[in-house]
Amino acid sequence: MLSPVRRAVVRQVRGTFNDQAKGERPVPASDDALFPPGSVIRRVHGDVTSMMVGGIAALLTQMLHPKALAGVWDHSDVHSDMLGRLRRTARFIATTTYAHRDSALQAIAKVNAIHDQVMGALPAGGDYRATDPWLLAWVHVAGAVNFLDSWRRYAEPAMSGGDQDRYFAESGEVARLLHADPVPRTHAEAERLIGQFRSELSADGRTREFRDLVLRGPVRSLAEAPVQSLLMHAAVDLMPAFARDMHGLSRPLLSPLVRGGTYGIASTIRWAFAGERYRKSG
Repeated sequence: MLSPVRRAVVRQVRGTFNDQAKGERPVPASDDALFPPGSVIRRVHGDVTSMMVGGIAALLTQMLHPKALAGVWDHSDVHSDMLGRLRRTARFIATTTYAHRDSALQAIAKVNAIHDQVMGALPAGGDYRATDPWLLAWVHVAGAVNFLDSWRRYAEPAMSGGDQDRYFAESGEVARLLHADPVPRTHAEAERLIGQFRSELSADGRTREFRDLVLRGPVRSLAEAPVQSLLMHAAVDLMPAFARDMHGLSRPLLSPLVRGGTYGIASTIRWAFAGERYRKSG
């Protein structure tokens, strides 16, 4: 039986990630998922706070590629419903990590079908297609690097190099089903691939507008405002230095306080969810 405080924290977290107006409920963990209990990816993706911080850092990094930004800008509702986009992304990650493999494969097929419809012209000339394997490789590697960095900062600083490589090998299985190519199998390969993309990245007025949509978005309630602000600062602090610079952002002046506060939130949420089967890694 959860205490009233624990129940309140759990309720708040689930309300953030699940659209209750649509009847959404947490994705239950299955023993017959794409990744078995005990896998590294289940451990990393099961931590709410580090995934929130890593997810914001990942999104801002991904959108530095003009083709990735154009696809989101032209074919989604981020201008009016950024929370909805973040919820859908979180749900996709949860489904492909924890849900029964049939549900995971259905979610992947749905995303592939959506990608088939996403194409258009770039403002500076040229075109883009969401089915481009190279572009999909960027979206994957920019996400995976930030998620892992956030996990290491806020959950497992002493994570072994072998487990870090296993995270890239496991998350790469989903990327390949989404037709990304190339897909890194190790941390070193991921860092090299990031380097190969650097010359293709850019920032302009639209990039900055997207940045502000993410970092200055509305909060669900006044009570959540301080936590949201702290997590946004933690995401900026986490981002690769080159991505932060391209966005015109600076590392928070009180970075140790940001990290300490975010770690405190992470510890509180882990305490609240302790003993729940949902999202357990093993």
